[in-house]
Amino acid sequence: MRAFLFILAFGLSLFSVQAQSTSGIYSKIAPNVLKKLSDSKRCDVLVVFAQKADLSLAARLRGKEQKGQYVYRRLVETAESSQRRAQYLLRQCNVPFQSFFIVNALSIQQAIEEILLELAKLPEVAYITFDPVVRTLDVLAPETPPAIHSRAGVEWGVAAIRAPEVWDLGYRGQGITVGGADTGYEWWHPAIRNQYRGYNPFTEQVDHNYHWHDAIHEISPLSGDSIPLPTNNPCGLNVPYPCDDHNHGTHTMGTMVGDDGQGNQIGVAPAAKWIACRNMERGNGKPSTYLECFEWFLAPTDLDGKNPRPDLAPHVINNSWYCSVEEGCTDLVVNDLLRQAIVALRAAGIVVVVSNGNSGHRGCASANYPPAYFEESFSVGATASNDSITGFSSRGPVTIDSSGRIKPNVVAPGAAVRSCIRNNGYAHFWGTSMAGPHVAGLVALLLSARPDLAGEVDLIEDIIERTAVPKFGWQDCSDSSGLAYPNNTYGYGRVDALAAVREALTLSYTGERPTPELDIALMCNPITNAARFRVRSSSGQLAVNIYSTEGRLIYSFEQMISTGEVSFEIPLSHLPNGLYFWRAQLGSNISIGKFVLQR
Repeated sequence: MRAFLFILAFGLSLFSVQAQSTSGIYSKIAPNVLKKLSDSKRCDVLVVFAQKADLSLAARLRGKEQKGQYVYRRLVETAESSQRRAQYLLRQCNVPFQSFFIVNALSIQQAIEEILLELAKLPEVAYITFDPVVRTLDVLAPETPPAIHSRAGVEWGVAAIRAPEVWDLGYRGQGITVGGADTGYEWWHPAIRNQYRGYNPFTEQVDHNYHWHDAIHEISPLSGDSIPLPTNNPCGLNVPYPCDDHNHGTHTMGTMVGDDGQGNQIGVAPAAKWIACRNMERGNGKPSTYLECFEWFLAPTDLDGKNPRPDLAPHVINNSWYCSVEEGCTDLVVNDLLRQAIVALRAAGIVVVVSNGNSGHRGCASANYPPAYFEESFSVGATASNDSITGFSSRGPVTIDSSGRIKPNVVAPGAAVRSCIRNNGYAHFWGTSMAGPHVAGLVALLLSARPDLAGEVDLIEDIIERTAVPKFGWQDCSDSSGLAYPNNTYGYGRVDALAAVREALTLSYTGERPTPELDIALMCNPITNAARFRVRSSSGQLAVNIYSTEGRLIYSFEQMISTGEVSFEIPLSHLPNGLYFWRAQLGSNISIGKFVLQR
């Protein structure tokens, strides 16, 4: 009765609503919402408001903390002003809701048609869309995991990206915080316990405020429970401490920071700290749970969800999940909400690493799941121990938004990755979910070497891309049969932590180098028996690598050169005719090219 009287106070009735259906009110409600309402009378929805916060000035601010504070204020101000009437209506009608500021939206569970029609009448409401339950994990696990180690105690993927060489320089992620959005985390696992920001290893005291948030408030219908009781979940709901209901999250965190001090060196940045948010219920999530975690990372709160602190936001967030197109994320409005959240996080100075997906078996144009396909996501494909792309790693180009953009950005180890799981265990997992954490850990290493670059997202990503080892595919994914650079199989290539840190150490805050770019040229192309190069540069050790079209390193050449113009030859008579690629590096300066060997 109270709800009906409130509607009358607005000068409206259900009959007038039906009469006005041709005036555009129903056009604000997604067709899948209307269908759901016709079937079951109730529907989980996201109410999207038209006004968007202008965050452009954040780019002029220096440092992650200043950027974060500014972005947080602008987002909150925008949400508060535009959501005021909608929130008042919902409170008067006793309709529970959740307000977001990272995107200007509300979520409502089990909303009825009458309420949605009233919201649609508000001019500030742009659209009402479905909040689908989606299956988000796709981890692969062949039966026989290989025992691959490149350095005693160090997992093969950590060694492959040359993280141990960065440790030898004294940079292990110290002073940096990584964030994980996943199935939760077994924080007390020996491999990641000491790295949890809420734990003091000296006093053995723990405080989960500002270090943990649980966005799982209900049992997912996709979990298959005959009766959806909270006790069915191994952790429960609204858990006040980090807990993993699946293994996936704990595994990814181990790859970022794991080291138990007893020989299990599974993590890229073992001195970094971590905080986390659970956004999936046994591997199943919703756009609203993903948004809730994104929002918490931008401004972590205490366990009551109060007193937000943008200054405690992580430097980088790993997202080893996707929102399945087949199971709900077909609505571009929903997808754009996830994109807007990533835009806000980047503006706040936070790097957002996203796994590119495990649909490579579908071939080209398989990188179409949000959030991997977004321009703003730093997407990561997966390589195997032989440094070639895995069969499951999703390829570009992106077609879902007709952009044709190249994805992934880079690749990293993602096959037979050993890391920690629940109950103090360890296991090998396969998937781009395992590749992304290598890159998130690399961001921590880079920033531990150059903490003054924290917040400069574009520069950090650019460093990682241009120092990656170039790799080339064989599929013609709209990129010259995989021979373009970057390409839709490997992006800019397999990440190289040592090269990235070395590059970062040479740069100014603005990304400028104190030394000129490497001036090197191939003097004849095609070539017959030898590649003749000319280089003009400062003195130093010049390294030139030759790669096959598959990205396999087939020849390395090093020579000390002096200031001025120097010419040299690399004999290649032992190689068959064909197309090859070269990469030259002198100090932090890099140049890349290709040539044809033809006799």
